[in-house]
Amino acid sequence: MKRAKIEIPEKEIAEFCRRHNIRRLALFGSVLGDDFTPDSDVDVLVEFEPGTRIGLRFFALQEELSRMLGRKVDLNTPGFLSRYFRERVMEEAEDQYAAGQGQDTPTAHA
Repeated sequence: MKRAKIEIPEKEIAEFCRRHNIRRLALFGSVLGDDFTPDSDVDVLVEFEPGTRIGLRFFALQEELSRMLGRKVDLNTPGFLSRYFRERVMEEAEDQYAAGQGQDTPTAHA
């Protein structure tokens, strides 16, 4: 498993996800690779709980994550991703948060 090249505030991420009905938050792209630089943005994949309607709040979530991570964030959902690379992103994404069955927890990083 590749490891993120930035510090992830796990408790803040978990609270953010609970507040916004996010069942999965994962990183993908350059943040997991050797081409990540101080100027790189952070590609974030989120999956919402079924029935969650976000609408234009999506952009506020992106801004909140940017402040939390101290970098520009490019927020995506599986449906926003190009069908040409969606499967690869879904396989390679590194979970930072995953809602459990009745228990919300940040994922463990060994």
